[in-house]
Amino acid sequence: MSVVNFKVLGNSTTNEQFVVKTQNHKIRIGENSSYPELDAPCPVEYILAGLAGCLNIVSDIVAKELNIEIKSLQIEIEGAIDVNKYLGVPTAARAGFKAIEVTVKPVSDASEEELQKWIGIVESRCPVHDNLFSPTPISLNFVRELQATEVA
Repeated sequence: MSVVNFKVLGNSTTNEQFVVKTQNHKIRIGENSSYPELDAPCPVEYILAGLAGCLNIVSDIVAKELNIEIKSLQIEIEGAIDVNKYLGVPTAARAGFKAIEVTVKPVSDASEEELQKWIGIVESRCPVHDNLFSPTPISLNFVRELQATEVA
């Protein structure tokens, strides 16, 4: 079994902006409705973008394994969230997406049957899809800091 650990570190800055350092990049995260001038996607847009990116990578791997040429691939993802929970308005709605709809549009000479097999394998092997579809244990802890530290 090959397990790879991923880790990010983030700090809040002014105007509700958050900067996350990954292994090789810094990612800005904003809250678009309150501070549109920050020009940074909000966290739920990153979830959808992460799903699209992961589907793209797995799609390429699986296509090569099946000897299918995908000339180009467009992935459109949409999800709706009831923001009342997030805003603290009493509601029975959950805080997350009600549903996520993914439309994958490959340009390929492969048959319909080959593409159905391809997309089924992609769906089963995409780690981000798996994390959104299946419950993943998350532990949320805190450690009190006496002074702020900045992401290098």
